[in-house]
Amino acid sequence: MLTRTFGSAVYGVEARTITIEVNWTGQGMRYFIVGLPDSAVKESMQRVESAIKANDFKMPRTKILVNLAPADIRKSGTAFDLPIAVGLIYASEQLRNNDAIEDYMIMGELSLDGTIGSIKGALPIAIQARKEGFKGLIVPIRNAKEAGIVNSLSVYGVSNLREVIHFFESGESSLQPVTVNTREEFFQAQYDFETDFNEVKGQENIKRALEIAAAGGHNAILIGPPGAGKTMLAKRLPSILPPLSLQEALETTKIHSVAGKLPEDSTLIAKRPFRSPHHTISDVALVGGGGIPQPGEISLAHNGVLFLDELPEFKRTVLEVMRQPMEERRVTISRAKIAVDFPASFMLIASMNPCPCGFYNHPERECSCPPGAVQKYLNKISGPLLDRIDLHVEVTPVPFSELSSLRSGEASAQIRERVISARDIQSERLREHPGIYCNAQMTSKILKEVCAINLAGQNLLKCAMQKLNLSARAYDRILKVSRTIADLSASVDIKPEHLAEAITYRSLDRESWGG
Repeated sequence: MLTRTFGSAVYGVEARTITIEVNWTGQGMRYFIVGLPDSAVKESMQRVESAIKANDFKMPRTKILVNLAPADIRKSGTAFDLPIAVGLIYASEQLRNNDAIEDYMIMGELSLDGTIGSIKGALPIAIQARKEGFKGLIVPIRNAKEAGIVNSLSVYGVSNLREVIHFFESGESSLQPVTVNTREEFFQAQYDFETDFNEVKGQENIKRALEIAAAGGHNAILIGPPGAGKTMLAKRLPSILPPLSLQEALETTKIHSVAGKLPEDSTLIAKRPFRSPHHTISDVALVGGGGIPQPGEISLAHNGVLFLDELPEFKRTVLEVMRQPMEERRVTISRAKIAVDFPASFMLIASMNPCPCGFYNHPERECSCPPGAVQKYLNKISGPLLDRIDLHVEVTPVPFSELSSLRSGEASAQIRERVISARDIQSERLREHPGIYCNAQMTSKILKEVCAINLAGQNLLKCAMQKLNLSARAYDRILKVSRTIADLSASVDIKPEHLAEAITYRSLDRESWGG
């Protein structure tokens, strides 16, 4: 008897429906799985046999053939265990009420006793099930809330094989669909941060720079001696970023779901992600890839912040592979039989010491590095990468008088209000340019339209570039940052004082740096 069940395979951040056909004949006693399965799928028959026997069903002693269609795309992972087991039980005619199984998409990993383990990519699978018009989705109970985010789809969480069979045999009355109040949970968790800028003593100029970076979506690098507070300040940046929209939260959650990074019983990701990989990270781990392409750190930081601490310590090849994704805000992973796109729209925040010893330009301590060491240290970061970083911020140690002060700084909530107001101005200005929602994303053509400066501003910029030995690549960056500074002050025009502040954030473009 031929039986069909339905599952799903995830490619990139999208899912594709897979038909699982199970048939058996009276010849031989072997199992065959066809349809380009990987090793994990081929091994599923051993888990399925043990689970079926543990739940008082019989394993047919015949030739069993399982086909995963369409047969020309690769199937991977252990999530096909459950639909194969259900199909096999009905195909062997141990149960006859099989009319309902084709109305549901079924996914789950089986243990040897029939317990159902969690899977990756439950959210994109649920979206695909709704798109294909399935009556419902059956997933492991640990993934039920994640899949339950999708409206107009009945999602059932199950913990063992017996529950699934009883569900189909009892007329669907044994389980209740999961209900998730997505909006309520989402909006309650949006402003729940563990850190706040009011805990930071001093460093007002650095707070100002990070406020500008957040308001315009600009990349920034913090340069300063050890212990000056670079990492501490960077970790507080998400607390002043605009809250995620529901669409952005859905995109972010899909990526984390595919990567298996969502905690159990989680729903939508409510806060912007903050990813901080170690400097020993490989190229593939950063941008994504592998035999079966998986999202890397830059995709896990989508709609959030990627923080690279001690930037010169990262391998040069690792940093270079980021250049194209930073421009295109997505990364394409190509393999012989498949190419997948992962979104990668992130803010890059980096930190570094100014030299190997860490005390170049320190107000109180002498740098002990030999001549040329500072420039050699900086040269570990390529010019094209620095070209994509808008703000170069010099961080100095906090004096004892400020460190011991009992006065609290400005709270993140107050800074965030100004950032949101500036982003609203940018959204209105850029509404005719789809996919561009902040100043950092403006192209050269848009830059000419919205960043016109008067004669006084042109003279100031010309003088600064000549006297401070700024490079030509700094020109566009200065205009973008000055536009953001003007938006923060609700100014229609870019004024000379906005340009002057933007110019101060180009430290590494000075030819005198490290000389």
